[in-house]
Amino acid sequence: MAETLTTVSTDTFAVQVSDPSHAILDVRPIAAYNGWSLQGETRGGHVPGAKSLPLQWTQYMDWVEVLDEKNLSAETPITVYGGSQNDAAEMADKLARLGFEAVRVYGAFRDEWVPNPDRPLRRLARYQQLVYPAWVQALLSGDEPAGMKGDDFVLCHAHFDYRQDYENGHIPGAIPLNTNDLESPETWNRRRPEKLKAALEAHGIRHDTTVVLYGRFSYPTYDQDYPAQSAGHLGAMRCAALMLYAGVEDVKILNGGISTWESAGYETSTDDVAPDPVDDFGVEVPARPEYMLDLEDARALLEADDGDLVSVRSWAEFIGERSGYHYIDKTGRIPGAVFGNCGSDAYHMENYRNFDYTTREFPEIAEKWAAEGITPDKHIAFYCGTGWRGSEAFINAYLMGWPNISVYDGGWYEWSNHPATETATGVPE
Repeated sequence: MAETLTTVSTDTFAVQVSDPSHAILDVRPIAAYNGWSLQGETRGGHVPGAKSLPLQWTQYMDWVEVLDEKNLSAETPITVYGGSQNDAAEMADKLARLGFEAVRVYGAFRDEWVPNPDRPLRRLARYQQLVYPAWVQALLSGDEPAGMKGDDFVLCHAHFDYRQDYENGHIPGAIPLNTNDLESPETWNRRRPEKLKAALEAHGIRHDTTVVLYGRFSYPTYDQDYPAQSAGHLGAMRCAALMLYAGVEDVKILNGGISTWESAGYETSTDDVAPDPVDDFGVEVPARPEYMLDLEDARALLEADDGDLVSVRSWAEFIGERSGYHYIDKTGRIPGAVFGNCGSDAYHMENYRNFDYTTREFPEIAEKWAAEGITPDKHIAFYCGTGWRGSEAFINAYLMGWPNISVYDGGWYEWSNHPATETATGVPE
């Protein structure tokens, strides 16, 4: 240890939690932060206001940059807790060695805080839809992990018209899912209900099938002819949104995609797995039509007092410096849309993901949205260029349990090519 670390009592920790100037750091895996009980805890979730910085991240050379992202400076008073006192102390020691001057350890989180119902915990509303590698492994092993009922499931490796991505290695038992099966290459909109229903049936998916989706992030660049082929996990988010729209009741996402599976030490397979088609999806498609908006719906939302159309695009796209896509020539934005800042470009989503590609801690996303007036009391519809980034933002809001959310499916591609729509460029006044 850099020096003797100060430990705090539960009562002192409770005071620190209520002090906005005092930072609380949760160093457990992000799944535990979100709500999963990974060590047999009677309650899952995190201390309200805590920031997530898993101890395992310190294995990466650039983990220190996360401290800046979370506004933690050497002068910030910080108390660290984790799944054990040793984990908390290890992170506190690392921070002390970096020059953090006021780091403390709370070691009684599991033994005193969690069992006491009077001590608050917060969790992601639909945390069971955001699964982790050991959960998937348990499912594949024939167990019934928490949040799973029965044994009817389909594991999908999403890719954009690039089956080689699947053949190069996938989670054992996964079937390939081409995003083009669910959306049309002519418009990049969702396929018509009868086509969508047929595609899901062909992949063995009924409305009551548990579907687990993931993809691979392979560092897409605009130098590639088809950058989306390297953004498979973003494609998985798109497929998840379309399945929810169609009526699949239990859609789960492997947090971080196949990279978290590999980082956890699990093997991949090159064996081809064929889907087992079903005769009938079981309900009318779409069962949740409100999850996808068309152009006239988007127009109406722009005029509504209780809703916002949110542009999940980069700033350069939003102000019209570039379109963001090889196949879209027109630049600009939809006038009146709220900026939902995806990050650098159409394929990376840095502002919605951690550097290991897992979903950012949900309070952080909600806080950034709230600063732009994006709040759960409104009807929020997300859009981007053609639906992928908008779908990932939608999935974030869905996981948070927001009640009235949609994707404007046509996005900038449809809007900018319509003869009767207005567009805007430059910095909004």
